[in-house]
Amino acid sequence: MAKDFLKDAKDFYDVIVIGSGLAGLTSANILARNGHSVLLLEHHYQLGGMATWFKRQNGHIFDISLHGFPIGMIKSCRKYWTTEIADSIVQLKGIRFENPQFSLRTSFNREDFTRLLIEKFNISQETVTKFFDAARSMNFFDDQSKTTRQLFEEFFPGRDDVVRLLMEPITYANGSTLDDPAITYGIVFSNFMSKGVFTFEGGTDHLVKLMKAEMEKNGVDIRIRSLVEKIEISPDRKVTGVVVNGKRIGCRTVISNANLKTTIFQLAGEQHFDRKFIEDSQAVRLNNSSCQVYMALKPGLEFDDLGDLLFHSEHRGFDAEALCSRHISSRTFSFYYPRTRPGSDRYMIVSSTNAHYKDWGPLSEPEYEASKNDLIESTLQCLEQRYIPDIRAKLDHVEASTPRTFEHYTRHQQGASFGTKFEGLGVSRALPEQVNGLFHAGSVGIIMSGWLGAVNYGVIVANDADKLLTPPSMVTPPPALSPA
Repeated sequence: MAKDFLKDAKDFYDVIVIGSGLAGLTSANILARNGHSVLLLEHHYQLGGMATWFKRQNGHIFDISLHGFPIGMIKSCRKYWTTEIADSIVQLKGIRFENPQFSLRTSFNREDFTRLLIEKFNISQETVTKFFDAARSMNFFDDQSKTTRQLFEEFFPGRDDVVRLLMEPITYANGSTLDDPAITYGIVFSNFMSKGVFTFEGGTDHLVKLMKAEMEKNGVDIRIRSLVEKIEISPDRKVTGVVVNGKRIGCRTVISNANLKTTIFQLAGEQHFDRKFIEDSQAVRLNNSSCQVYMALKPGLEFDDLGDLLFHSEHRGFDAEALCSRHISSRTFSFYYPRTRPGSDRYMIVSSTNAHYKDWGPLSEPEYEASKNDLIESTLQCLEQRYIPDIRAKLDHVEASTPRTFEHYTRHQQGASFGTKFEGLGVSRALPEQVNGLFHAGSVGIIMSGWLGAVNYGVIVANDADKLLTPPSMVTPPPALSPA
């Protein structure tokens, strides 16, 4: 008989969280800690969503995606998770750029970028200061009509080399382009410029293990292999429960960590929403996805110190479309040393490129496999020609993932690894105004993408749900809407 992953689950919970990305995990933990009964449902066999990992032969463990986030992650993890998790966050100091326009290494903070812009790019101190101050002052309530392109033209007209330095890492971080609202750039960029780029020492598997232990301590009922098929909504627009693995479980509130459009159109059903809300939801654009190549060296072999993150490109100038092209001219390499997982002796590399689902989704199986092989081959050629000449002889394992891979494992529409474009944030926030007790948390609206954005959006939504579940006299004010 098939295993019953819902065995001994209760018939009713205060909160059901659909999906275990960082936003879903954080919401579940906060609400359980606040005394509510919480059921966390994850369709996959392990937790984490896009913050996950996989194992391969000879003990190799690969982290999925680029794990770099601002220093604000330390504060959020200490406050909403544990001191042990917060204390495991360390800085990545070796950030490199190698492209036809410049070659440099940076600690990726305001002080060092100011130095580079003045000394290497010949920008005046006054202009640099004004730009950083303008970016830092941006917030969610600002004018959203100014684009990032207009922001750069204001301060650095005609300088595509400067735009590349300032924009390329953020595009890799959240999928933003020059034509997105300037605040989607300014807020995220300023968060990184505060103190640089950080990551989790010990690997994603260790992080999720610690998060799972904390949730279980706080009473979260965690269920894997549990696919939610429907969110039940009453005729008077109130959440009443979910159907998961064919079983109905009742609840007072649902927090969906699924894709925003999946939540509205597949799990809930558009008949439960106002026509204008549905029109706004239909207009929400999905963000792009990504491709990755995972490479592990044979045990005992190593490569020289190449930095932690390397933004490599053969393309001249910043071009968001070129960054997403299947004909890859730009890659970001994450180099993993034994210090990444203390106690390990393994050297690994993950190459990441932004990608469009439309370039991969329609391919036939033979075309798809051939394209994946081309992706691997071109990545190896890049490494051996520029950085690790003997990479092929040292390799123990290599494989690739594409937008189709992310769609399969996360069930995000079109494998959207960065959620939605900016307009998705307003729709996500308005969801409980349409259906009482229905919330959404996850990568949405660009500024809420990435690890820090996901955690903090989970905090915001957990406070919203807590307010609904808790008598008014016991409610504390929620935090301001901010990705940091």
